[in-house]
Amino acid sequence: MKTNCFKLLLLALVLLVFGQTFLLAQPARQQAEDLAKYIQQNYSKREVMIPMRDGVRLFTSIYEPKDKTQKYPIMLNRTPYTVSPYGADKFKTSLGPDELFPREGYIFVYQDVRGRWMSEGEFVNVRPDIENKTDKDIDESTDTFDTVEWLLKDIVSDNGRVGIYGISYPGFYTSAGIIDSHPAIKAASPQAPVSDWFHGDDMHHNGALILAQNYAFFRNFGQPRPVPVSNGDSLKKWTGRETQDAYDYFLKTGGLKEVADSYEKSLGIRIGFWDEMMAHPTYDDWWKARNILPKLKNVKTAVMTVGGWYDNENLYGALRTYEHIERQNPGIYNVLVMGPWFHGGWIRSDGDWLGTAYFGAKTGVDYRSRFELPFFNHFLKDKGDISQIKEVNVFDTGANVWKSFENYSPAVSSDTALYLTENGGLSFETPKTRSGYNEYVSDPLKPVPYTQKITLNYPRDYMTEDQRFASTRPDVLVYQTEPLTEDVTVAGDIKNSLTISSSGTDSDFVVKLIDVFPDDYKFPENVKPPETSAFSVFQPGGYQMLLRGDIMPARFRNSFEKPEALKPNEPTKLNFTMPGVAHTFKKGHRIMIQIQSTWFPLVSRNPQKFMPNYKLASAADFQKAAQRVYFGANASAIVLPVVKK
Repeated sequence: MKTNCFKLLLLALVLLVFGQTFLLAQPARQQAEDLAKYIQQNYSKREVMIPMRDGVRLFTSIYEPKDKTQKYPIMLNRTPYTVSPYGADKFKTSLGPDELFPREGYIFVYQDVRGRWMSEGEFVNVRPDIENKTDKDIDESTDTFDTVEWLLKDIVSDNGRVGIYGISYPGFYTSAGIIDSHPAIKAASPQAPVSDWFHGDDMHHNGALILAQNYAFFRNFGQPRPVPVSNGDSLKKWTGRETQDAYDYFLKTGGLKEVADSYEKSLGIRIGFWDEMMAHPTYDDWWKARNILPKLKNVKTAVMTVGGWYDNENLYGALRTYEHIERQNPGIYNVLVMGPWFHGGWIRSDGDWLGTAYFGAKTGVDYRSRFELPFFNHFLKDKGDISQIKEVNVFDTGANVWKSFENYSPAVSSDTALYLTENGGLSFETPKTRSGYNEYVSDPLKPVPYTQKITLNYPRDYMTEDQRFASTRPDVLVYQTEPLTEDVTVAGDIKNSLTISSSGTDSDFVVKLIDVFPDDYKFPENVKPPETSAFSVFQPGGYQMLLRGDIMPARFRNSFEKPEALKPNEPTKLNFTMPGVAHTFKKGHRIMIQIQSTWFPLVSRNPQKFMPNYKLASAADFQKAAQRVYFGANASAIVLPVVKK
């Protein structure tokens, strides 16, 4: 009888929890359904082929308000990821940058870029911009210009103003579209834009190949598209080893030579762009042509660049796009918004949680109403209050508040060295104790995993993940401060100044900046973590919250164009800059630094011997290396941009 009562009670509790979860999900689902219905009732759709100056036609979907009593601005999104659904009677369920725009009233235009999906022409990855163009030259800037020119002549209900926007690769097309921009483009928002695939975006970091996510991405995206298509039926299917464990998969696949060959084994074809990347291991003219940052000139529009502090793909692109536009186009309206978001999280989430990190507010919802809609409304409709949008708008991920500065790498901060000391210490004071080194053995056959949640792609919250899983490994060095006696706020780029040596002739070095929570820390009483697997074994007390991590190959320590071998066991300086943070280390917390030489399979493994082209390394080239990191005065420090009190 007691057993039956217990079962009934347990069933009641399960139903109660399920019911609450269902009810909580209902409003969001209902809102999405209502928005989709509103779009079908209030917008008409047509599909056109817009001719470019060289005769190539680009497939374009146009959604226009049925209400013709007023004029509307045009919102243009150019994408390599399809403008589907195709068919004039098939509608998107949301339009514009976010859910607030359809009811606001805009003309929404979506375009398959040249050579993708239903557009004609040849697709070129991050197509280089052509300087001093002739009338016959084409690039993404001219395709945007020609598209805008055609739209203004064809659409009768537009008000003569155009806004462009996009996240990730579409962010690249937004940036490219404002080079020598069409005068009708009045507002542009490159969001997490691809910018420089060699130094810092989702393809490489400082020349080190970002492996797992790109391998999965190009498995489909890299396949040729000989004729226009409206679906993926023509794509060759993956027939390789079916596993979600990328650590195991890439460990057994081998070096980058075997990784490149595995495409052919699993798909029956080679991936052309992957092979091109393998042939260009240094920052040569091929990569320089594909770096859009120095080409962001003659921008005539207002720009709001958006990014996430925990964007594992294009954090670098957001920060550097803002900086280059600011430097190369003085006097224009150019602002930056950085929040506590994963890739696209400002649109795709509420923004209060990311994995086990809590930010105290629905920052994504806040962004959409406070920044995005007012920005476009102001410049395209002469409405919308932008007084609250400052030059640089950043969310402090430790204090959980929005802050503003007059520039990135703000003038209110000062570069402050945090020195590595003996016994795994960190100090803001120049060490007076003895100098020395810490040593570990890096083995490419037993690399340090970058996350506990290894999948074939990557978990989007690994950039806030608890690092306790790594800090106990013998091939990870750990340094930390004593508990802080006062808050320390950091805002801007992080500069690593290490003295290292290796028994090998080449090695990578990874530096991770971590906020260590007190052992007795608990979430606020009124805060309940979301029901996710991230919390299955997580304890907030002692949380080692990753804030920033990046990798630097020693071969590029003096030049990305001319790599140099290390001299075995000879100390040398290794300096590099990591994309910044805006974070307050609270009183009672500790600042931690972890240093290691593998970060797998996020980053491909260094064979740890110098090769003219490390991307041709096979499994037979891997070797162990004894790594030393030196501490003491004038040895190693992490330079933090500490905000002055």
